[in-house]
Amino acid sequence: MPLAPLLPDGLDPLLALALIGLSLFTSLITATFSLGGGTLMVAVLALVFPPTVVVPLHGAIQLGSNGGRAIVQRAHIQWPLVLWISLGGLLGTVIGGQFASLMPATALQIAIALFVLLTTWLPQPALVGRSRAAQVIGGGVIAALGMVVGATGPLVSVFIKGLADRRQLVATHAALMTLQNSFKVAMFVLLGFAFAAYLPLIAAMIASGFVGTAIGSRLLVKVPEALFRIGFKIVLTLVALDLLRTALF
Repeated sequence: MPLAPLLPDGLDPLLALALIGLSLFTSLITATFSLGGGTLMVAVLALVFPPTVVVPLHGAIQLGSNGGRAIVQRAHIQWPLVLWISLGGLLGTVIGGQFASLMPATALQIAIALFVLLTTWLPQPALVGRSRAAQVIGGGVIAALGMVVGATGPLVSVFIKGLADRRQLVATHAALMTLQNSFKVAMFVLLGFAFAAYLPLIAAMIASGFVGTAIGSRLLVKVPEALFRIGFKIVLTLVALDLLRTALF
């Protein structure tokens, strides 16, 4: 069956296959190293789709990807952290949705590019999310930001990096991002985003992402990070700079 009728208007079938492969790769990255895949995903999507499409599409894909990861690693989820951060996230999604619907497309693209650069190279703040109030407030701020720039996984990790067990870190991060993306998708539906045209692509990317999660979960305790992180930062930087170039020139 030809792919073209199942794809959004103007999306080349070979490019769609590349995006499906990207979803597998980014899910493998996140399942292995706890974060990073979502940032790469939103950066690449911004090279392919208009800025107003990127964040809703990214949210739907990441909902499936993180949901699969949370299911696979559910035994290690730290539910009290998930509860309090997600309570703030629900309110933050509503607030952030108002900004997302008002920002011009070029401003959205610049915001995504700058966010990728900042979260790639700046050190994360020295926070450990032990206070319930801090978790609720932090969850709200992160969710509001996520409605504008898409990938907030690096910020969510700030509140859970005090977890000593790497498996708990990855599983709890997946559960938090599943809920945050659920709120995000629901808000974009309320705002009138037409997901229907993208559903076959979203479904295929979620399915390939689950395969990446299964592979990455097996690699979780085996793969060293240092060399990978350097190369990964370089790739993200190049993608972000290209986004800025297309937005400004």
